[in-house]
Amino acid sequence: MNIRRGREADLPQVLALIQELAEYEKAPHEVTNTLSDMQRDGFGPEPIFSFFVAEDAAARIIGIALYYTAYSTWKGRMLFLEDLVVTEAQRGTGLGRKLFDAVVAEARQTGANRMKWQVLKWNEPAIGFYKKLGANLDPEWDNGNLSHEQLHAYACDPAAEAAVQQGQ
Repeated sequence: MNIRRGREADLPQVLALIQELAEYEKAPHEVTNTLSDMQRDGFGPEPIFSFFVAEDAAARIIGIALYYTAYSTWKGRMLFLEDLVVTEAQRGTGLGRKLFDAVVAEARQTGANRMKWQVLKWNEPAIGFYKKLGANLDPEWDNGNLSHEQLHAYACDPAAEAAVQQGQ
């Protein structure tokens, strides 16, 4: 198995793994990301994510670790591991650890002061994996989000909306 940085040509296989993860998490209908979105967001003029892939001897992608740089007001630069996915047939082989290690190395290389990720409370195999690595799983924080519909229905202060539109 080979771990390497992801390339644009990998995106169809990456999107397939994301869909496999959504199936595992019993939410396949939640994936609205598209190949063109990923091409724009990962390889366009202003890339906002990067990833590592694990490939087998036949150059099939069997795992991904997708991450992006974020910023903490308390700690500064951090890397956020959005998803660590290993195809079901390869789970338990050490591949997840190798992908995780690649993201940790990237965090160190880029000067990150912290690395964060989320794990579903019911995903006991993933929780066990992260605990085995010595990671802290923080029970004090709840995650907030706005859905696509909520984001567009939200009534912004007109002055804030105007400032953004004017680039202020």
